[in-house]
Amino acid sequence: MARIVMKFGGTSMAGIERIRHVADLVKREADRGNQVAVVVSAMAGETDRLVQLCREAASLYDRREYDVVVASGEQVTSGLLAITLQGMGVNARSYMGWQLPIHTSTAHAAALIDRIDAKVLEKIFGDGGVAVIPGFQGVTEEGHVTTLGRGGSDTSAVAIAAAVKADRCDIYTDVDGVYTTDPRIVPRARKLPIVTYEEMLELASVGAKVLQTRSVGLAMRENMPIQVLSSFDDRPGTMVVGDDAIEDKTMERQLITGIAYDKNEARITLTELPDRPGTVAAIFTPLAEANVNVDMIVQSTPRAGERADLTFTVPKAALAHTTDVLEKIKDEIGYQDMLANTNVCKVSVVGVGMRTNAGVAAQMFQALAARGINILAITTSEIKVTVLIDEEYTELAVRVLHTAYGLDAEEDAAE
Repeated sequence: MARIVMKFGGTSMAGIERIRHVADLVKREADRGNQVAVVVSAMAGETDRLVQLCREAASLYDRREYDVVVASGEQVTSGLLAITLQGMGVNARSYMGWQLPIHTSTAHAAALIDRIDAKVLEKIFGDGGVAVIPGFQGVTEEGHVTTLGRGGSDTSAVAIAAAVKADRCDIYTDVDGVYTTDPRIVPRARKLPIVTYEEMLELASVGAKVLQTRSVGLAMRENMPIQVLSSFDDRPGTMVVGDDAIEDKTMERQLITGIAYDKNEARITLTELPDRPGTVAAIFTPLAEANVNVDMIVQSTPRAGERADLTFTVPKAALAHTTDVLEKIKDEIGYQDMLANTNVCKVSVVGVGMRTNAGVAAQMFQALAARGINILAITTSEIKVTVLIDEEYTELAVRVLHTAYGLDAEEDAAE
């Protein structure tokens, strides 16, 4: 007997027929004798609809009331799934975040989970029941409903799995696992049977949409195995685990695990910056205070006394806010012009094999140069190399790098 938390995303819950299919999957695990808790997202598109209603009600809406509204999407699907399971003879009951409870911070619309009381769930397991829990929501110590930010249902599932010491957390999506890159761009991309938390965290942070970054980080801290599966077929998925769980240590032979890309980037260049101490701090401190996440940073190196240029990237959604902040402090910073470009893309190669193999970055640069793809900026970590390129070269760059690192599947395997 295993203890499993099953999480189903919006596409899996998009309508009664799909909810019936989800109920079949849940019943199958329960019939095997497993202890099961289920976390659900709102129906596909429902959260966006609720957010738009809040905006139409008032442009400067109260975030506390916003959470009350948008949390209702998951409440609907949890109730519908519980009803469906009951009709199939499963002892199922829905439990809202405040009923468990899932305690969170008071940051409405972007709350952090503080702790989860497992007593209610332990009693449900002991009684042979199945708990159906709305993801994305929790409650403050004062009893106010909160939401965890977009993609928060994955985080809810991992947190609940950790709280009840589950054997694993199964994340059901509209894809059947983690691939070496986007199969829509590279048809010969291979599904990975297993990846490490670190690799998944890096892939998620640079554009892979399979898992939400925050949930992977939580799983890594709690050492909670995640299995990525498709709701729509029974093919094996991908396990996301710690290094110590990979028995054959193939990571030392596999140089690169995957290629990721992210078009949600904007590049900003500030020209003719004064060469004096504190200039960079004067730029990024106000941006940090405005909650703007800055990613890649490149600064030209001037001779003493000369002026420099500084280039960095931010999410496209934050571009207008970023330029507004910088325009207000232009005189303080002393730059001449601010240039913005949204036609850029981040492309990354990720793999734990980088730790023990030299020349990964050089191979990347050579492969791109051979196809005439110019690199605008570079950033690295211990297991990742990321470059910024013109958006028009995205698909070409992904295909070239996928082949260059030997990630293409054999033709027979790809058919």
